[in-house]
Amino acid sequence: MQITRTQSFKKQFRDIIFYIAKDKKDAARNFKNKLNNSIDNLDNFPYKYRKSYYYDDENIRDMVFKSYTIIYRVNKDKNIIEILEIFNQNLPISKGIK
Repeated sequence: MQITRTQSFKKQFRDIIFYIAKDKKDAARNFKNKLNNSIDNLDNFPYKYRKSYYYDDENIRDMVFKSYTIIYRVNKDKNIIEILEIFNQNLPISKGIK
């Protein structure tokens, strides 16, 4: 399956990396690399993570990574995994999925 990242996700991810890098550049780099590797491995097992707690749709999943939730949608018809959002589990979602 092809993995795509929405503009919303890219902005949120960039903001998180910049925030972490303020204190620890190496930690930000490691976080970025490890999360990207986890996302890239979704194509092997797209339903590996739980059905979304935030959305009532079997194809929308929550991947938990450290204290962050990454919401993604599996579209079997188009053979795509769409990475939608990333947020800290202790904070509310900034936007709804379109």
